[in-house]
Amino acid sequence: MKLYIYTIISALLLFSSCNDFLDKYPENTVDIQEVDYTKTEDMFKPAAGIYARVRSNNGFGSWSAYGLIAVRGDDIDKGSSPADQGDLTNAENFNYSQLGGYWALNGTWQGLYNLVLNSNAALIALDEYNKYTTTDAEKKLNAQYHAEVRFMRAYAYFYLVRLFGDIPLVVDNETVLTNSLKTSRADIYKFINDEITFCVANLPALRPNEMPYKGQVTMYTALALKAKANSDINDWDAVLSATNEIINSGKFSLYSSFYDYFKLPGCLSNENLFELQYAVIDGTVFASDAWFEFQGPRNGFVGDKIGGGWGFLTPSPKFEALFKSRGESDRFETTFLFAGTITREGDELKPSIAPEGYDRVFNGKTYLPSTQLPVGKTTYGLGNNIRMLRYADVLLLNAEAKVRKGQNGDTPFNEVRTRAKMTNLTNVTLDQILEERSIELAGEWGERFYDLVRTGKAEGTLNGFVAGKSEFYPVPQAQIDLNPNLR
Repeated sequence: MKLYIYTIISALLLFSSCNDFLDKYPENTVDIQEVDYTKTEDMFKPAAGIYARVRSNNGFGSWSAYGLIAVRGDDIDKGSSPADQGDLTNAENFNYSQLGGYWALNGTWQGLYNLVLNSNAALIALDEYNKYTTTDAEKKLNAQYHAEVRFMRAYAYFYLVRLFGDIPLVVDNETVLTNSLKTSRADIYKFINDEITFCVANLPALRPNEMPYKGQVTMYTALALKAKANSDINDWDAVLSATNEIINSGKFSLYSSFYDYFKLPGCLSNENLFELQYAVIDGTVFASDAWFEFQGPRNGFVGDKIGGGWGFLTPSPKFEALFKSRGESDRFETTFLFAGTITREGDELKPSIAPEGYDRVFNGKTYLPSTQLPVGKTTYGLGNNIRMLRYADVLLLNAEAKVRKGQNGDTPFNEVRTRAKMTNLTNVTLDQILEERSIELAGEWGERFYDLVRTGKAEGTLNGFVAGKSEFYPVPQAQIDLNPNLR
């Protein structure tokens, strides 16, 4: 296999705000054999290339992969017309026997493993640069860039193991993926934890928005992933330790407005531990793979100041009733975007066009007001960032870990509720924390599904879910055809 790494031709990939890049460059591929490793001033390029891939349709910015991640919880319905992407209905209903040939399932596997392989190649390149470093500062920076890439690789494995369970572990590109054996889920989580240990030791103790290129991952980003990974395997000592370190740093806080947090003001805020960044710069569009449009209103907006979307991943009636029963206001307005209504910014959604009612409501967390779109652009969500790891999740995991350890979790729990304009509770229980998570994180990254699975509540809550069978998608048939070891 000839290996390539994504690099930056004439500048760096990261930017300083939702609409203001720091030296944004076009992306390209460069054969690793052609790199001059003696130019240690270019040492960030391999890491920058991984950031480029992470936010692309071959990374975490893929709408099709996101559909498979998000669709299985009871907070979300498949959405769109019944016939559109019908295999997502099979995913939602746990009819996995129908999914082996689903193009999106295979694309998700390929995209995440391509991220792994590119990360492996970037690490080789960083090793080569390190041979020519001459100062302690250069060597420290090289270790930091290694850690940034290893975080991305660990994050890719985090989603691979969540989606597929036992999977191949490929840590160098001498290994041929098509001949690889499966590694147990437990060993994949051990690998993730080992990678995080390296990352924590070699990344700065800063917020991402304090980094030289705003949005770079930091020690606290790695700790947030540690908390999430260990919650999956019910290691609550590890969750408590990681979340305590983030909270006790005093560096993070919830954005003041839940509603505005998911729009431009919340980009690169002190709540964000990791986000995918996009913008329009001098007329050049740097956008996700239709991630926002995928979840945007099918019927569009009056006046066409904002383009319509595809109408997938709509908030479920069950959760609409739950939000209302709890008296949610800010989180209800933010999460539910109803056809035929006018937003607080004055954008009017067109009425429902389907008598079946499947385009009645949409995921409001993806809505970007027309006043915040790039000048002259109407594409739904264009220029917004995709939030992946946020402080509210850390606080609720901390509350859960404390309660599971026999401690009081009220303080972190109520910090989340206060921002949402909900009254404080005392002596909160595990069930209250899990419900709070389902409201706070509704429609985000499949968190409701994974919470139900790790707590043993999926069977009996999710229609069609069978414990021991429905936790993981099947390996795509195309991958089994290439490697029978994956059966």
